[in-house]
Amino acid sequence: MVNCGNGAAGPTFDALAHALSASTDAFDFIRMFHSPDSSFPNGIPDPLLVENHAPTRDQVLAHNADFGIAFDGDFDRRFFYTQGRFIPGEYIVGLLASVFLKKEPGAKIVHDPRVVWNTKDIVQFNAGIAVQSKTGHAFIKQVMREFDAVYGGEMSAHHYFCDFAYCDSGMILWLVLCELMGRSGQPLSALVAARMADYPSSGETNFTLQDPQASIAKVLAVYEPEALQKDQTDGVSLEFDAWRFSLRASNTEPVVRLNIESRGDPSLVATKLDDVTRLLQS
Repeated sequence: MVNCGNGAAGPTFDALAHALSASTDAFDFIRMFHSPDSSFPNGIPDPLLVENHAPTRDQVLAHNADFGIAFDGDFDRRFFYTQGRFIPGEYIVGLLASVFLKKEPGAKIVHDPRVVWNTKDIVQFNAGIAVQSKTGHAFIKQVMREFDAVYGGEMSAHHYFCDFAYCDSGMILWLVLCELMGRSGQPLSALVAARMADYPSSGETNFTLQDPQASIAKVLAVYEPEALQKDQTDGVSLEFDAWRFSLRASNTEPVVRLNIESRGDPSLVATKLDDVTRLLQS
């Protein structure tokens, strides 16, 4: 199931699908909102927005598809769906890290600092080296070149490849995932299910606040004394034994972005999300 959101992805996707059909009959693509249309009759093509999840998710279920892909307008980002479930971008980063480390043992993997535990665990398990970078394509590309990394990924669904001049691509990703599914014999749902259970996360929550730095200071005043680790690569992150959070203030608007993750405890994520939200908004 492929949702191009009436953006620019359709023609490029069709070219790849045509090339694949010349060598295999393994693919059956179902297209929706496929033709480019600058009026965007089916809404803004941003698959990260919760209100945009339903069309792709529902069509995956209706057609019993193995998985769904939803592209943004310029198709540098894409998100995935399994049967009835949206897959947050950080789990795809971990999955891609495992693919490239199997091909290049000991390679370096670059990740952003917002949600990290799943990726770090996978990289360590596969004998790779995790390298943290500030969020954003300019920083990720710079760090990848500096460390000669094979792959870099952000939870926002930007994925960067050494063999693609360290640039991000919305097309290489789904091809690599199809390769993984073919080699492993497992559906995408099975490939990510255990990881989502082991490291549940909140998704990014944005807060418009009168004084972002003062609000962040309130949170730090409560939690920093008991933190095991503090990181200021990008914004500030505090790590505890069973959970972790990241707070980043926007550079252009009075917005604070919050991410929370835990070790196998979704109820702890929900509780801490409520607690930190109250502090930010107090």
